[in-house]
Amino acid sequence: MAQFKDFNFKLLVIEQLMYTDETLTPPFHLVDLLRQKGLGNDAYDYAQRHGLAYKVVPEARDHFASLHLDDDLLAGVEELCMDGGLQVYQECAPIWDGEDDLFDVASLDDLALLPNLRRVIGSEFLSPELQDVLTARGIAAD
Repeated sequence: MAQFKDFNFKLLVIEQLMYTDETLTPPFHLVDLLRQKGLGNDAYDYAQRHGLAYKVVPEARDHFASLHLDDDLLAGVEELCMDGGLQVYQECAPIWDGEDDLFDVASLDDLALLPNLRRVIGSEFLSPELQDVLTARGIAAD
């Protein structure tokens, strides 16, 4: 099983597999989990009531952190997109505006898990050093 070192990088991979390619199913929706646990019917309201504005909801973090991504799925990832409006971010932090570093990728050590990655859209959100890592690996950094 693939072990990710950077949770935020894993979220980018999940976005691609679950919400873009739809190869990782079923899609996770925080509101569904909250309903199942009897915690409410509104993810925004839940975050607000529990002081989780601009934070990752623990139930979402737990779900995504424990999510198994097998090597075959990871081998299918050819492109990642970095954008503040990703669905995975909305599922993690229903009250978040993209104006802080909550989902910043700090490390690209996990690139080895994606043998066919060819392009990262929105790479300007990475530090210059991490952009250089992409370029050195022959990954288009758009």
